[in-house]
Amino acid sequence: MKDYLISMFIDDELDLDEKIEFVETVRADKRFGDEAVELLEMEQELRMDLGPVPEVSMPEALPEPRGGLSGWLPDLGIAPLAGFAAAMALVAAVFLLRPEPAVSLEQPYRFVIYRPGADQAEIVGTFTNWSPVPMRKIGTSGYWEVVLPVSAGEHRYSYLVEDGRQIADPTVLTREQDDFGGENSILLVDAAV
Repeated sequence: MKDYLISMFIDDELDLDEKIEFVETVRADKRFGDEAVELLEMEQELRMDLGPVPEVSMPEALPEPRGGLSGWLPDLGIAPLAGFAAAMALVAAVFLLRPEPAVSLEQPYRFVIYRPGADQAEIVGTFTNWSPVPMRKIGTSGYWEVVLPVSAGEHRYSYLVEDGRQIADPTVLTREQDDFGGENSILLVDAAV
């Protein structure tokens, strides 16, 4: 089942081809259509108007000090202010103009799953924008693999096997429940130096 499509449909993250796939899936699978409607109704409840917003009285503006803005600041003259501005410019230049070490924004990451009876396997995740990416079967070993560029940071993903059934990566113990009762694996990728 392609439950991730429902979330992307609700959040208006589908392109036209994906919207067509979503509508065709809703037409073909009554259970999927019912689930989509149920989640849309939940989203509608979340977005319902919570009633009128109570008015908040704003305090009156602070009175203007005697003598305009200079009444708020001590009269130190222009020299200390110019010295402070020059010092701040120097600090900014030191931090902003220093060269940064070269850091790769993305690095190849190999994903592998053992599904000997599967006819196909795909991966979806934050690094694929939740679009399925086909995996390659490794001979007759029962393993499927794909190497994808993954940026540093925390990523959620899962595998789609046997006609779109979503499963978490069995080799990754860090997981979380998704919005559809399934599980996503959580991958933490360190920045390459």
